[in-house]
Amino acid sequence: MAAPPPITVGLPAFDGERFLAQALDSILAQTFTEFTLVVSDNGSTDATAEIVRDYARRDPRIRLIRNRENRGAAWNHNRVFAECESPFFRWASADDMLAPTLLERSLDVLEDAPEDVVLVYPQTLVVDEEGEVLRLVEDDLAAAPGAAPHARLLRVLRKMVYGNTVYSLVRASALRRTRLHRSFPSADYVLLAELALAGEFRRLDEPLFLRRFHPGMSLQANPTTADLTHWFDPRRSAVKRPQLTLFVEHLRGVRHAQLAPPQRTLAYLACLAMWARRDAPPRARSRRAVRRLRGLAVGAVARVPGRRGR
Repeated sequence: MAAPPPITVGLPAFDGERFLAQALDSILAQTFTEFTLVVSDNGSTDATAEIVRDYARRDPRIRLIRNRENRGAAWNHNRVFAECESPFFRWASADDMLAPTLLERSLDVLEDAPEDVVLVYPQTLVVDEEGEVLRLVEDDLAAAPGAAPHARLLRVLRKMVYGNTVYSLVRASALRRTRLHRSFPSADYVLLAELALAGEFRRLDEPLFLRRFHPGMSLQANPTTADLTHWFDPRRSAVKRPQLTLFVEHLRGVRHAQLAPPQRTLAYLACLAMWARRDAPPRARSRRAVRRLRGLAVGAVARVPGRRGR
């Protein structure tokens, strides 16, 4: 039996016919060619499946999975990863495009890096409907090499602006240690936080990912929290307090992570400190509350031998 290719690219799709051909072309034009492209069509009502079938007839690297009903974006993202047998994995989108060297450059970094480097991401060019560049996003999420898990987590919590980095080349073994995509708004932020607890990030200082902003993208097509919840999971009731849900899910991610007890404590405190500063009700964001949390964090750090994580 032949060994799987080094990379699996997973593309979850739902009614993505408008930009799908451009997305597929950019993936298939990669200078690193040893990958499998798994496309999971989530009950599309447009020509998405037909477009993928046409490409698959011409390129054996493509595999199409058809789902009879739309089970939501969270389920579909996890579905394509479930098909991964490669050591490295990357999610793709029916809207976005990759520069030709993205996979090659990302794989070079991961193969040369220690095992605790789990993710490599490039700079992002935000483009419009016509593919015209709007701005550069650098996503400064990579903590210093050797940073402890709670420091890596705090970096992600502080610096996250967009979820671009979820579209990165990741060690599949690290991704399996997370809870994957959950069914609530901004679940990709929690997933990236869990990956930061699993290991280090590295950034490529090259704009190799083109993310398309347009009226049909998830955040613009689903303007309310109820709409966005339904996009993630059609069977889930609307999330009523998104910031509180996000905070609780970050704590659950820390509980799920494979951490020594002192590092788990520090990771909890990092979540608490960021919530108190940014997302808590005004009374909880008082200077006194923030000072108290900082004091707890400083005391906990002082009790950790060596102060360094895995």
